[in-house]
Amino acid sequence: MDIRAVIFDVGGVIQESPLDFIRDYEVRNDLPEGFFAGIVGNYAARPDGAWQRLERGELLLDEFCRIFDSEIANLGYSVSTAAMMLEMADYVVVRPRMVEAVRRLRAHGIRTAALTNNWLMEEKDLEREALESEFDAFIESCRTGLRKPDPRIYELACEALGVLPGEAAFLDDIGANLKTAARLGMLTIKVTDPDEALRELGREVGIELVDPPPADGGAGAGAGEEEPGT
Repeated sequence: MDIRAVIFDVGGVIQESPLDFIRDYEVRNDLPEGFFAGIVGNYAARPDGAWQRLERGELLLDEFCRIFDSEIANLGYSVSTAAMMLEMADYVVVRPRMVEAVRRLRAHGIRTAALTNNWLMEEKDLEREALESEFDAFIESCRTGLRKPDPRIYELACEALGVLPGEAAFLDDIGANLKTAARLGMLTIKVTDPDEALRELGREVGIELVDPPPADGGAGAGAGEEEPGT
């Protein structure tokens, strides 16, 4: 397969995984395992689910938080969704090695896009703007009205990059999102270990995307781990 473009999920790929945060949050707040996945998952086939509406840009964050609080209360629990979302935003920081990989791909003439299910920001987010500038295209569910795994949003990403799906690789941490991409003809890579995913992508495109560790395993091993712009 001749890969001309690479499309990256954001949360769980370019950034730390919000799913890891949510699992930890459930433990720390004495919530059943899979509590939030159950709420969101139950709405998977419903276009009016609060989380789905948030990610399609139909709800602003404060309105979503009020609705989600009510949904949680109906299940007999009390959680401040607003506080949880703020805490999650602090957790899902950028993975610098992923950004470096994006830069290396672009330097070799491979076009890149981010394809993310997210929500509208009420205030200007300078960190998000800096992240957007690293890609040739930045496709957001909240601005398109479409969300993964709807195949139309993958097609929008390919159109923005000027490639066919069969000329693109797609990285995500969620299997359902990868299945749609694969059906469209994309090369798919599931991101569980970020370094291993980048090594697999590097083999496919013929570019070294992960630096080998120093031969002596010494102090240089942590070099380059600062976030861009900080």
